[in-house]
Amino acid sequence: MSGYRMKLLAAICCATAFLGVGCSKKEPASGQGKPAPSAQSDLVPIPLTLPKPMFVGTPTNFEGITDIEPPLGKARPPFLAPKGVKNVALGKPVTSSTPDPIIGRLSMITDGDKEATDASLVELDPFLQHVTIDLQEPHQIYAIVVWHYHKQPRVYFDVIAQVADDPDFITNVRTLFNNDRDNSAGLGVGTDKHYTETNEGKLIDAKGVIARYVRLYSRGNNANDQNHYLEVEVYGRPIP
Repeated sequence: MSGYRMKLLAAICCATAFLGVGCSKKEPASGQGKPAPSAQSDLVPIPLTLPKPMFVGTPTNFEGITDIEPPLGKARPPFLAPKGVKNVALGKPVTSSTPDPIIGRLSMITDGDKEATDASLVELDPFLQHVTIDLQEPHQIYAIVVWHYHKQPRVYFDVIAQVADDPDFITNVRTLFNNDRDNSAGLGVGTDKHYTETNEGKLIDAKGVIARYVRLYSRGNNANDQNHYLEVEVYGRPIP
């Protein structure tokens, strides 16, 4: 075959390869060319049950409180997490900077009762206080939901949520929520917004963090200096 013909044949082969019309076609490897399954397919709404709305009387005056999260005006969308996630705080031990609450018992914070009644209320001392929940083993945590006092539309101050590996909050401390705008709690300046207490509680996205202990701070509210809790739920699963 002449050199001219060889060059012509090579040019034709290149052209057909470029157009994808060659005589033979290599089959793709198994799994190639197929879209990867979406991670969303493994997510389901967390099994969150809300207490009934209990606003009584006229709304409280929020004058002077800045950066308040506007109400949705509708139910909060379901929060998605992997299958099998549940409230791992239910019945778990609770300690506090107020060892003997003014009203209620610390164990009531994880007893499953989040209705806004006096029988469900735990009242701590004034000013900055915290509660700590021991999950008793490390968990992968996806959401924390906290209910303060939602019988009135109050705003609680210096709300901070942290997790850690030890009860003294020294090892692997991570802050998941902080609306302390002036660092009065001494845990850093927060950038999260204030919010109004409702029966939906405050849902904090924990993004799958791994920890054993959950701690929540507050420094009174716009009605008084007291700190209140009805319930705290932690949605997660044990580490395999």
